[in-house]
Amino acid sequence: MKKNFEEEIKRRRTFAIISHPDAGKTTLTEKLLLYGGAIHLAGSIKSRKTQRHAVSDWMEIEKQRGISVTSSVLQFDYNGCRINILDTPGHQDFSEDTYRTLMAVDSAVMVIDAAKGIEAQTKKLFAVCKERNIPIFTFVNKLDRYGKAPLDLMEEIETVLGIRAYPMTWPVGVDGQYRGVYNRLEKTIELFAQDNTHGQKERESQKYPFPSDEAAAVLSEEDYSNLEFDIDLLDTAGEKWQPEKVAQGKLTPMFFGSAMTNFGVQNFLEEYLRLAPPPQPHMSDKGIIAADNPEFSAFVFKIQANMNPAHHDRLAFIRICSGKFTRNMPVYHVQRDKEIKLSQPQQFLAQDRQIIDEAYPGDIVGLFDTGTFSIGDTICEGKEHFKFADFPIFPPEKFARVSAKNTMKRKQFMKGIAQLTQEGAVQLFEQAGLSTESYIVGTVGKLQFDVLEYRLKKEYNVDIDIVMQPYEVARWLSYKDGSPVTPESLKGAERGMFVYDIVKRPVLLLNNEWALGWILNNNPNLILHETPKE
Repeated sequence: MKKNFEEEIKRRRTFAIISHPDAGKTTLTEKLLLYGGAIHLAGSIKSRKTQRHAVSDWMEIEKQRGISVTSSVLQFDYNGCRINILDTPGHQDFSEDTYRTLMAVDSAVMVIDAAKGIEAQTKKLFAVCKERNIPIFTFVNKLDRYGKAPLDLMEEIETVLGIRAYPMTWPVGVDGQYRGVYNRLEKTIELFAQDNTHGQKERESQKYPFPSDEAAAVLSEEDYSNLEFDIDLLDTAGEKWQPEKVAQGKLTPMFFGSAMTNFGVQNFLEEYLRLAPPPQPHMSDKGIIAADNPEFSAFVFKIQANMNPAHHDRLAFIRICSGKFTRNMPVYHVQRDKEIKLSQPQQFLAQDRQIIDEAYPGDIVGLFDTGTFSIGDTICEGKEHFKFADFPIFPPEKFARVSAKNTMKRKQFMKGIAQLTQEGAVQLFEQAGLSTESYIVGTVGKLQFDVLEYRLKKEYNVDIDIVMQPYEVARWLSYKDGSPVTPESLKGAERGMFVYDIVKRPVLLLNNEWALGWILNNNPNLILHETPKE
């Protein structure tokens, strides 16, 4: 039994795919599903002729705009491995969701546009991975178009991100018209057949040893000599292969391909599964919890309302950290200090789901939730209870007054606002002294208001008015002597907006950092907090 448990852990691979918007992250996810046999026909994100959309983009607004606005959970088997992919939003306005998702993975795949190189959001997401020492695998995408030279992209990764790169594959051919990839470990070239399916089916290919007479017969003299030169340069002047540095997040294995045309995708998938780590230990307030600890533990990293809009359901996504999960098992909910039963557990291919009877460390499981769970909650079994490390909370930077256009829809409005707040998509505040006919909503980015408006209309049948507010800074308030902070006690409260968060903690919204300094100078007993303090 123990051997089977340990084998199940070893075959798990749980990772997030991160990138700047439009680098091809969701397309790559779709193609990994295609090669894994989870789907049989890949859909293009922006395909208008066929009206097909990426499996991982399941919200209507995602299909319409061609962007991801929430993390998707996707699971499939390939070559004996059980793969859990978390496809994350690339747009910076949804980075909070991405940061939380990165808490639930053991490695990350960084997708880079061959023409654009390292972009702003890639740098931010990379920094989070680096902070957690997450192993990072790089996939240079869009090789079917003209882009930067591979050596220049390598140098950019190393200088901009500060991580060394080791190319596992290398493009064969001419920029924008590459014919295949060279596999450095196998010492083979793989040449791809012409793609006539627009990337909807697996791409046929042929392998040849390199260097060899067979390779010389199928490559032009120029392509052959250029590849020989590049490989010699990488072998003599490039980084040495050091798996321990990959595990520490100090060396990134680098792959080249085109997700849109299935060029180099299978090479990447197979090498990634061979090199990527199995489920890793997690830190708790009682020390490190190893994956092979026989007692079950998990944490909630995501809550999603209305994956099935017809039933207005709510799901809590947990990352299993240790022990074996079984359906209907009793566990201890640490934050609520009570025993609960985990019924109707589900696993996912985006919106499609199925009830499961068991799961193992590394797996992502969805639980029907009636309001029991919050993001960051720990559940565990055994006599000694513990809490996993707290999730980062990001202060909102954009604010708006939000109200229902039709006061008769107030009940639906309040339910929708409450559920979307629990998802972590927005932060909710009530203005001191006003009724709850309207709320002040805070977000990390402005695009989240579009999603809020769309989802309230689509999922709760509520039209809303959104009035943007001039504030850019939020600070939670407390006094050094422990006395309550009120609008009357705070000198200069009228310079901003005094509000309360959903658990009635006082917060001050201000226009800028200068105004913040004035408040602090004129209230010597005041303490300002960037994030909520319990």
